[in-house]
Amino acid sequence: MNPRGLSAASPRAWLALAAALLLLLLLWVSGGSGSELRVLVRLSDGQITQEVLEADSERDIITLEFRQADGALITFLADFRRHVKVLRALVLGEPERGQTQYQSLCFITRLEHGEIIPSEAMVRLRQKNPHVVRTAEEKHGVERTTLNVAVNLTLSWHLSSHIRNVCRDARDFIYTREQDMKHWLEKGVGGSIFEVLSQKMEGPGLQSCSSTADPWQPCLCSYSLRLEWYPCMLKFCRGHGPSPYKCGIRSCSKGYRYDFYTPHKQLCMWDEDS
Repeated sequence: MNPRGLSAASPRAWLALAAALLLLLLLWVSGGSGSELRVLVRLSDGQITQEVLEADSERDIITLEFRQADGALITFLADFRRHVKVLRALVLGEPERGQTQYQSLCFITRLEHGEIIPSEAMVRLRQKNPHVVRTAEEKHGVERTTLNVAVNLTLSWHLSSHIRNVCRDARDFIYTREQDMKHWLEKGVGGSIFEVLSQKMEGPGLQSCSSTADPWQPCLCSYSLRLEWYPCMLKFCRGHGPSPYKCGIRSCSKGYRYDFYTPHKQLCMWDEDS
């Protein structure tokens, strides 16, 4: 082999090797900031669904998504940086009753400390037994919330940059509660993002949608869901050292019921039998 050929090729070889090492480094860095878990979960009616949990420690968010027994797609997003929680429901419609293919609802509230494990802890979780059907270790009751404030999707980035992506299909059905609105206003969020619906909800003759016969009448709608399994806290164990160490997670289940104003019962047909 020609030694001159070797020496001429060496710089190119070194560049190729350096590029390969850089690519591996980038893949390692990006892999360290995000993760995905797929968990089989038993619903309250006995059916089994798959939850997809994603965490991104750089953006400091966690998302959880699964399909309910009735076909509704539920998405939970926790934005730790902005202390915002989003629950979105894509509810299947009934075209034979004049409904669209699906209806999107978005419920936005403050994310309380300790509701779910931090994103950096979620990133480190690994799926050990993917075929095991999970049930929560702690089952909490139903948190009932009246949402009397509408949120403007276009301006929602003032609360969290992730709302626009998660709630883009909801548009006119994005709600929060008045106490959270007041908190965000005190933090400097502009009031133009909110529309208070208290007067509409407290208007004379306004009934629940389940009690309203006319599909074009305004009414008070309710939507219920349950997160059947999510990592709600870290477990700590004691070893030989003086301080406890993280040794796992504790899983929880929690129900939510949201009451909110809708201009037509036609937009709340699932509430007929509640």
